[in-house]
Amino acid sequence: MEPQFVGGQAIMEGVMMRAGTRVAIAVRKPDQTIHVETEERVSWSRKYPVLGLPFVRGSVVLLEATILGMQSLTKSTNLSSGEDEEELTPWQVSLTLLSSAVLAILLFVMAPVYAAKWLTGNGLAFALVEGIIRLVIFIGYVWGISRMKDIQRVFEYHGAEHKTINCLEAGEELTVENVRKHTLIHKRCGTSFLLFVMLISIVLFAFLSGDDLSLVTKVGARIALFPVIAGLSYELIRWSAGQTGRWAMVLVSPGLWMQKMTTREPDDSQIEVAIASTNAVLGICESEVKASGF
Repeated sequence: MEPQFVGGQAIMEGVMMRAGTRVAIAVRKPDQTIHVETEERVSWSRKYPVLGLPFVRGSVVLLEATILGMQSLTKSTNLSSGEDEEELTPWQVSLTLLSSAVLAILLFVMAPVYAAKWLTGNGLAFALVEGIIRLVIFIGYVWGISRMKDIQRVFEYHGAEHKTINCLEAGEELTVENVRKHTLIHKRCGTSFLLFVMLISIVLFAFLSGDDLSLVTKVGARIALFPVIAGLSYELIRWSAGQTGRWAMVLVSPGLWMQKMTTREPDDSQIEVAIASTNAVLGICESEVKASGF
């Protein structure tokens, strides 16, 4: 039996945690109380075992996490602002996903391909320039949003999420004092996953940079290869989670370095929220828990 991981995501003034079939969010409300909600949500890979196969599950996990993240973010935005709750409809979710996919294709596929063609010819030089441009866009995007005040708050909750999970995995009691002493960095972070996607794409796309391929074909092939890249990246993240050797750490170090841009030191109140979410997802001390879906 595979180990059950606890994973999470920072949301507006809160943290979402997931473990097995259970999902929990904890949000600091305007009156400073912590609102906690839990939900039983069976992953697609549990419902349909074929989607849980190695190198297939990466894309499935990414899509499922994106949908859950959007729903959790909407819920937390409403709770943290004190506004009436507005649930995302399936149509709104689909439209948001489609818009995000189009933007991602424009920024991370079409822009690097056409820029590399303008700057170079084809072959290895094309692949290297394309990959560098894609990395620069990704790092620049992360750096840019990290300068926004609201996003900095989210990154602080991201740090609280990591510290809490690290404390849990160290077998320590989840208290503010224990959590605070742990690192902001975690090997299974989504930031590392996205960076692996960028790096692996450089290698695979090098085989699709020949003179015999048109720019339209190159763009289409890169889009078609995304599930393969996501699958490889996910398996690498899962493998690295249990590795402590020198070369394994060298391999994952770029992703760990990137997390320094997407995490900030949280204050005690933010750590309290992360602990509340973790306790709820583990079924521990669920005071003020609303057991409804979100």
